[in-house]
This record gives sequence, structure tokens and C-alpha cells, in this order.
Amino acid sequence: MIGLIKFAAVLAFPLTLSGCVTGAEYSSKQAGFASVADKTAIATMKQTVWIQNQNQARSAAAQVRSLLAQKKPLDVETAVQIALLNNRGLQAAYADLGDSAADAWQSTMFINPTVSIGTTGLGTPELEAFKTIEGMITTNILALVTKNRDMAIADARFRQAQLTAAVRTLQVAADTRRAWIGAVAAWENVGQLQRAQATADAASELAEKLGETGAMTKGAQAREHVFVAELAGETAKARLAARLAKEELTRLMGLWGSDLDYQVPNSLPPLPRSVVRRDAIEAEALRNRIDLQVAKLELEATARSYGLTEATRYVTDLEILTGFETEREIEDDEKKTRTTGQVELEFVIPIFDTGKARMRKAELAYMRAANQLAEKAVNVRSEARSAYEAYRSNYDIARHYRNNVVPLRTKVEEESLLTYNGMITNTFELLTDTREKINSILLSVNAKRDFWLAEANLAPAIYGGGATNASAESEVAAASEGSGGGH
Repeated sequence: MIGLIKFAAVLAFPLTLSGCVTGAEYSSKQAGFASVADKTAIATMKQTVWIQNQNQARSAAAQVRSLLAQKKPLDVETAVQIALLNNRGLQAAYADLGDSAADAWQSTMFINPTVSIGTTGLGTPELEAFKTIEGMITTNILALVTKNRDMAIADARFRQAQLTAAVRTLQVAADTRRAWIGAVAAWENVGQLQRAQATADAASELAEKLGETGAMTKGAQAREHVFVAELAGETAKARLAARLAKEELTRLMGLWGSDLDYQVPNSLPPLPRSVVRRDAIEAEALRNRIDLQVAKLELEATARSYGLTEATRYVTDLEILTGFETEREIEDDEKKTRTTGQVELEFVIPIFDTGKARMRKAELAYMRAANQLAEKAVNVRSEARSAYEAYRSNYDIARHYRNNVVPLRTKVEEESLLTYNGMITNTFELLTDTREKINSILLSVNAKRDFWLAEANLAPAIYGGGATNASAESEVAAASEGSGGGH
């Protein structure tokens, strides 16, 4: 009886080593998502969902339809909320979070033991069936020793995946906000060109009538007509750009079918009376940037991996085998059976591979992560300063166009029209002044758009999510050069 108990204990030893550890924190279907929703809600003030079944999908679709029905035309905050509810790429990012949770859950479990059974002496006449039967159970002791480190690494990767999902959410929110601003500004450009087109059409008709009476030469008439034709081409291009900009917004909101019947406003909101001071934006960014926290976790995970590699440098595989061997034999015409227990230990002798290469790779990975973290910290500071500088400067530029350039161009055109009616200036000068006024109005609209884009880029600079470097200054400068400037 005692021998049987010992034999059972020998067999149970590796099974005991392989006992499972619960991973309830990681096994939930929404594992880690609450943290993502909380972090992104602080920056966006919006709700985000992780859709994993048909009920959740129907609920999100109903929310989207309700938002589309409430807001006509669609404002920017509603557009961002729809994108967070309906963007499928964002759902794919959340699936990556679930994948990381599953990896962490897996790390809480031991490697399954391996069972092997073998027989020898099959068909021995006097013994029938077999002579010896042997059963073994094998488990990896090294996995047991390094289990806590493996779990710590998996947990760091899981927390990193949470932050990465939060960054992706902020990116979708920021991209949607920028796309809405771009689409509305594009349609505002179309409206300005259409108003200019109406004025030009009237001038063209007048020129045609004057030409019929002989009061205007054919060359002057042609200048009027070509101006109208060019303006029509510019309006068509602007309309195309507006439609494409709206399509970009549609993609980010994940809309299709009947949901495409939404409208955006015809013009951007007016400039605010003043800008918001953000003197501590650099410190805010260092404190809140989620992508910087991702880099810190990357360094932490790499450091833990480095420690694990160091611990397993010489012994990469350590297995214990336990089992039994039952042998039958015939002695004095009597069949006797004897069962004995076995214990074996297997490991690799580090003769040829002492782990130097693996240690070197781990060391370089740690150095890479440390340098990337340092670079990220420097970039975060710079990006915060740049975002605030762009915000303030674009506000001044937009105000300058609104308060100075456009009124002056309007005044110039009015005076030119008066002198033209008095036959002091010719048609060509009047057309030039009209064209310059239209260009100034478009520059003013673009400057206002660039200010709102800069305002939208403040949140990504503080919380992360990637800012598109749509340089307002370069666009305004390029347009100014095209209007006839020079050194």
C-alpha cells in the first residue's frame, strides 16, 4: 500500500508543478478597455466602445443614426463622437488589446506536461502481450522558475497595449476633427468662389453688351470672358476638393449607404476674441502624453526581458521526467510483475552556445528602448512648443487677413470700380483688382482654417494622438507668392 502511494506521488509531482494559476484579470472580454475609455474621455470628452457582439454593434449603430438625425448640419463634436463609435479601424486596434490580454492570460498558465507510454517485448510467447511497459510524465522546470518574470513581461506588454489603444483612439478623434475642419473650409472656399463667379458673370455680360455697341474693344471683352472662364475652372476644382475632403471625413466616421446623406456647415466658426494661454503646455505634455508612457513601458518590458535572458543564459531548457516501469518475467514457471518508479532530469550543456549572442541582443534591445524614450521626451517637448506657437501665430495671421488684407482689397476694388466708371482706369486694371480681392478672401478663409487646425492640434500635443503637420504658414505663403509677390 505504501509503495502504491509513493508511486502515485511520483506521478503527481510534475502535475503539481504544472498547476494552473488563475488569470481572471486578463480573461475578461473587455480586459483593459475601461482604462482606455477613461484616458481618452479626459482628452476628448467623448464615449468610445469596444464592439464584440451583435447586440453591441446594433446599439452603436443606433447611437450613430441618432446623432446623424439630431445634427444637421453636422458639427465637429458630433463628427468626432460618431467616429469613435463607428470607426472599424479603431475596433481593430481594440482587438490588438484583446490579443495582448490573451497573451498575458496565457502567461499565467504553466506549460502542459508531456505524457509518454512505451512497451518492449511485444509478442513474447511466454509472457503474452508485452514484457515491459514504461510511462513517463515530463514538465519544464525552467518555465516554473521563470514564471513570475514571464508574467511581469506579459503584464507590461498588456499595459503597453492599453496605452497604444488609447493613442489610436486619440488619433482617430484628432484626424476626424481635422477632416471636419478641412471639409468645412473647402466648402467655404466654394461659396466664396461662387459669389465671385456671380459678380464676374455680370461683368462679362456687361462687357458683351458694351462690345455690341462698340464701347468696348474685342480685346477688353476677351479679358472679361477669360476671367469668368478661369474662375469657373477654379470653382470646379474647389468643389472637387470639397467633395474629396468630405469623403475623408466620411471614411473616418465609417459611414456608408443612406448615412452618407449628411451635411457639413458652409463656413467655419468665426475666430475667437482671444487665444487661450498655455504657458505650461510643455509640462502638461510631459505629464499627459500617452505615447511617452508607451515608450516608458517599452523600456520596462525590455529591461525585464533582459533580466530573463540573463537568468536563462546558460540553461535554456530544464525538464524533469517522472514515471514508472513495469517489468514482467517468468521465474520458476511463475509469472512475476515488478513496478519501479523513475525520475530523470534533462538539460542542455552550454558547451557551444554560452548565451553570449542572446545577451548581446538583449543588451542592444535595452539600449534601443532607452534611447527611443529619451528621443521621445525631447520630441514631446518640442511638439508641445510647436503646437502652441502655431496656435498663437495662426490666430494673428488669420486676424491680419480678416481685419487688414480683405478690407484693403475691398477698398481697392471699390475705388477701381469708381475710376473705371469714370473711364479713368481700364478694364484690365479693374479685373486685376477683382482677382486680387478674390485671392485675398480665399487666403483669409485658409488662414481661418489653419487657425482651427492649429487649435485642434493642441490636444494631440498634450495627450498624444499625432498631429498632422499641415503648415498653415507654408500654405498662406505659397498662395501669397502665387499672387504676384517676390524678393
